[in-house]
Amino acid sequence: MAEGATVKTSADAKVTGLIPIPSVADVQRSMDFYKLLGMELRGQLKTSSGDLQWAHIACEQAELMFARATDPVVPSHQAVLFYLYSPNLVALREHLIAAGVRVSPITYTDYMPKGEFRVEDPDGYTLLIGQAG
Repeated sequence: MAEGATVKTSADAKVTGLIPIPSVADVQRSMDFYKLLGMELRGQLKTSSGDLQWAHIACEQAELMFARATDPVVPSHQAVLFYLYSPNLVALREHLIAAGVRVSPITYTDYMPKGEFRVEDPDGYTLLIGQAG
């Protein structure tokens, strides 16, 4: 398609969902971390030896899948930023701290005046979590 070209699509020709699938070192460890955020298992795939190879977790409108990495996961090379929303940012932050997770202070920015904080998951992916509503 030529740059700047406009394509007319029908109302049915659209994307209606998106689920990021990061490659992680340990699918179970990642699921356990995201369960701290209120997410629940929707599906999983194990190898013949019983190791988790893939998992799908979700909570309300938030969905995420994990695939076991075939190469070492290097936190400084993670080029994905996940933005999540919480109905009670303060309570979630306190919950994570009580679970031993390192969490940034809540900051209040022009784009998120209700507040957000930063946390890294076990593979070094950065999560920004903002106050919903």
